Amino acid sequence: MSSKITIIGAGSVGSTIAYTLSNEDIASEIVLIDINKKKVEGEVMDIAQGTCFRDPVSIIAGEYEDAKDSDIVIITSGIARKPGQTRIELTQTNVNILKSITPEIVKAAPNAIYIIVSNPVDIMTYVFTKISGLPENQILGSGTMLDSARLRCGLSEHLNIAQKNIHAYVFGEHGDTSFIPWSGAYVSGVSLDEYYETVEKMGRNVTKIDKDAMLEYVRTSGGQVIAKKGATFYAVSATVCQLVALILAASDSLATVSSMLHGEYGIEDVCLSTLTLVGPNGIQGKVQMRMNNEEVALLKKSAEALKEVIAQIEL
Repeated sequence: MSSKITIIGAGSVGSTIAYTLSNEDIASEIVLIDINKKKVEGEVMDIAQGTCFRDPVSIIAGEYEDAKDSDIVIITSGIARKPGQTRIELTQTNVNILKSITPEIVKAAPNAIYIIVSNPVDIMTYVFTKISGLPENQILGSGTMLDSARLRCGLSEHLNIAQKNIHAYVFGEHGDTSFIPWSGAYVSGVSLDEYYETVEKMGRNVTKIDKDAMLEYVRTSGGQVIAKKGATFYAVSATVCQLVALILAASDSLATVSSMLHGEYGIEDVCLSTLTLVGPNGIQGKVQMRMNNEEVALLKKSAEALKEVIAQIEL
């Protein structure tokens, strides 16, 4: 596939995204940019020296001007939370980094679709939307795509059925106020309750899902990985590469990406994740999934939590 993709940030996530893209037939040209020149040069050298074993791809350690004519720009820049640092302090630090990056990259690649991966991703997507001057359809955050993947993984293990047969999503913030709209969870078009009844008639014993425990599993998976190995980057990189593939595809797809809401579910002026139509022109619009009153209230609660953070940062 002939496409140019620029990645800002050559840390664990950014460099793993670059490596994953180089292994898949998604990009013909990859530009990796980072303030640490030696680090980015080393990452590019390491990836490039293995490209003879797969389809040809050009990968360079570049500057902002090298992002010219990019189809997609992926922003992963930011720092991890330090001991004693509050969430607001971390957020402001990463917002400041994003503010320094934005004018340079937007000048170089004004027509690209932008994928924001830096955390807290919903806040960063909101800030980029506000300061970039780009049309909103060109901007989306990775949002709860990874959370939704974790949910499908957990449900697949519990139900002993392939993940591709499971249609269930995580909505809201990529964080503590995320939730699962169970009223929209299906196994190949069959509701969970109907699925239990069906497999019981087949003689299979399937324990009903503990919904609170499943949500806890989704919310804490990232923290568990960090506690065990120090960072998460494989699953998030696979998620971002899937999102890249959706954008470059010939048709639109639904994904739980983070983007600005304009009255959907009664929510305004905040970026969070709901079902969104994504394709070659970026965001095409929101698809409002039928939710019960409790689930809509949870989405609004998530929006309010994000707005409280936004009110405390300097744009």
